[in-house]
Amino acid sequence: MGARASRSPGGDSATVVISQRVRAGRVDDYKRWQEKTNQVARSFEGFESDELYPPASDEENEWVEVFRFSHIHQLTAWLGSDARQRLLDEGNALLEGPPTQEVLTGGAPAQDAVTAVVSHEVRPGREQDFARWQDKMLKAQEKFPGFMGSELFKPVRGLQDRWVVVFRFDTRAHLEEWLASDLRRKLLDEGRDCFVSYDVRKIGSSFGGWFRFGAGAAREMPPNWKQAMSVLLALYPTVMVLNLTLGPALVRFGVAGYLGLFISNICSVAILTWILMPLVNRGLAFWLLPERARSARVHVAGAALVAVFYGVLLLIFALTT
Repeated sequence: MGARASRSPGGDSATVVISQRVRAGRVDDYKRWQEKTNQVARSFEGFESDELYPPASDEENEWVEVFRFSHIHQLTAWLGSDARQRLLDEGNALLEGPPTQEVLTGGAPAQDAVTAVVSHEVRPGREQDFARWQDKMLKAQEKFPGFMGSELFKPVRGLQDRWVVVFRFDTRAHLEEWLASDLRRKLLDEGRDCFVSYDVRKIGSSFGGWFRFGAGAAREMPPNWKQAMSVLLALYPTVMVLNLTLGPALVRFGVAGYLGLFISNICSVAILTWILMPLVNRGLAFWLLPERARSARVHVAGAALVAVFYGVLLLIFALTT
């Protein structure tokens, strides 16, 4: 596997984003092998966390693993170790082809909810033109709904020659909207003179911060539809209770509507993050954890249970409001 490393100012932290396509029928074997790989990585000095992101759809079939280390030399020690090479040799039979990876050093780690990592092979002598074109691309991104930020990582001399851009959106739908937009296609056509090729890796989840299982968030995330159902289960009663209690109180104190809504949102996010979502995660772990929900029966039973909870909540508020 060839490493592609990039650098951004601000710190010496290091992240590697590894993308790999798994052979049909070998997903369970791949998960066991990946967990074994994670266990070995955790024994290396400077290890901070690892995260596994399954494909967004069956058609994509791209699994993304993210490792974070405190310093680049510690990450390099892991990437070049004999232990990791043995694991790569062991896992070759599970993959359709060689994995690809981007190494990001410095800057903010690529761990936000929905993140795209794009690597470019820039034409020699066109680096400044590429940087100007990338700045134009950023200005276009900023106008799209849900855009959260972007970072440009330059190549590291002697290690690799790829430029890497990491950008983030608040939801997968907003990310896909930007990636599929006519404006982005137009800008890509404009930049063809600056770069030879590019690769796009998508990682993350619409509700990633509310679904963390295991040390260092190492385990894979529940599918988006389960996350959405779980968030709704906690969000609906939170909003209803706040509307019945905090809302009238704010009105009595003469708080303007826009400010009252802002205060209510602060309270609802805090309640979800630190109280209700941890309870939902524990109560529905049998259904949310991919490693435990392995059969259609569990998927259906968990969804039916959540639907029953919906009905109970609707009945309670129908009788009390």
